[in-house]
Amino acid sequence: MKLTKLFTSFFESEKASGLILIFCTILSIVLTNSNLGESYQHLWHSKIGGLSIEHIINDGLMTIFFLMIGLELEREIYIGELSNIKNAMLPILAAVGGMVFPALTYFFFNNNTPYSNGIGIPMATDIAFAIGVLSLLGNKVPSSLKVFLTALAVIDDLGAILVIALFYSTNMDWVNLGIAIGLFGILLLMNRLKIYRLWPYLFLGLFMWYFMLYSGVHATITGVLLAFAIPFENGTKKTVSYQLEQKLHWPVAFIILPLFALANTAISLQFNPNEGLFPVYGLGIILGLVLGKPIGITLFSWISVKLKAASLPDDLNWKMIFGAGILGGIGFTMSIFIALLAFTDATVINNSKLYIIIGSLIAGISGLFYLKTVLKK
Repeated sequence: MKLTKLFTSFFESEKASGLILIFCTILSIVLTNSNLGESYQHLWHSKIGGLSIEHIINDGLMTIFFLMIGLELEREIYIGELSNIKNAMLPILAAVGGMVFPALTYFFFNNNTPYSNGIGIPMATDIAFAIGVLSLLGNKVPSSLKVFLTALAVIDDLGAILVIALFYSTNMDWVNLGIAIGLFGILLLMNRLKIYRLWPYLFLGLFMWYFMLYSGVHATITGVLLAFAIPFENGTKKTVSYQLEQKLHWPVAFIILPLFALANTAISLQFNPNEGLFPVYGLGIILGLVLGKPIGITLFSWISVKLKAASLPDDLNWKMIFGAGILGGIGFTMSIFIALLAFTDATVINNSKLYIIIGSLIAGISGLFYLKTVLKK
C-alpha cells in the first residue's frame, strides 16, 4: 500500500510525540515522588485568573488537541482511509470491538460498586503512544499495519469523545448550552455560505468554548464541533482546514500533550492498604486495556472479514492484527482524561492514573516484543 505524504507526515509527528510523552511521564512521576514532590504538585494547582494551571490545560489547551483530532477525522472521512467504505469497515469495526470488550471487562469487576462510573477509562487508545511504539520496529512494519492502527486509534478517539459527551457531562445549564449550540449553528451556516477565511471560525469558536465550559458539557467537545464546521473543501494544501491542521501538529505534539502529561501524571506512589495492591477499579482498568483491547479488536476484525463486511489487506495477517490490538491497549491521554471526569475522590483519581500507566506500559512492551517476533517471520 502506498502511503500518502499527508499520512506519512502525520505518522512521523505522532511518533515523535509518543517518545516525548514517555519522557514527560517518567519525569513527572520521578519529580512527584522526590523531595520536590509537594512543590511540583502545588505548581499545577496554582491559580491564573481564577482557574488552576491544571484546569487551564485540561479544559483549555486540550480543546486545541480535540480540534486537531476533529480535523484529522474530517480528513480521514472525506479523502483518507475512511473515505472508502470497504477499507474503512475493518478499522471501524475493530475500534468498536476495542471499545466494547474493555468496557465489559471493567463492568465485570466494578458493576454495583462506587467505581462503576469509570467504565469508559479502558475504552480509549492513545494515538501518539501507540504509533510511537510501532515506530520502534522501523521499516519492518507493513504500511497497511500503520494505516490500520492509525485509523483504529482515530476512530477510537471519536468513540471516546462521544463517551465524554454522552456520559460524563453533568449539571446541565441549558441556557449556556443553547447559546453554544446556536453559535455552532452559525458556524455551520458560514460553512454553507462558503466563507473560507479562518479567523471568523476561530473567533466564534472561542465564544462557543466559553459557553460550553459553563454548560455542563465538557468544553473540549467544542474543538471537535469547530473542526467539522471549518470548511474542508477539497482538502488540498490551500484549504483553511489543511493549513490549520498542519499548524496545529507541532504545538499539540510538542507543547500541549507534554504539558498534559506533566500535569496529569503527578502521581504519588502510595497505596491504601485497605484496598490491596489492585482494587477492583484497578483490575478493571489494567485488564480492560491489556486483555479487553486485543481480544475485542481481533475478534471484531475476524467477524467483519468472515461476514465479508470488510477485507483484510494482502500484507496483513491475523497475528499482526492481534499485535495491533495489543498496542491498542495503550490508553494514556484519553484514559486519564476520562478518569478525571469519572471520579471525584483525589486518591481514586491518583491511583487510576497509575493503573492506566501500568496497563499502557504492559500493552506497549508486550505489543512491541510480540510484533517484533511476528514481523521477523
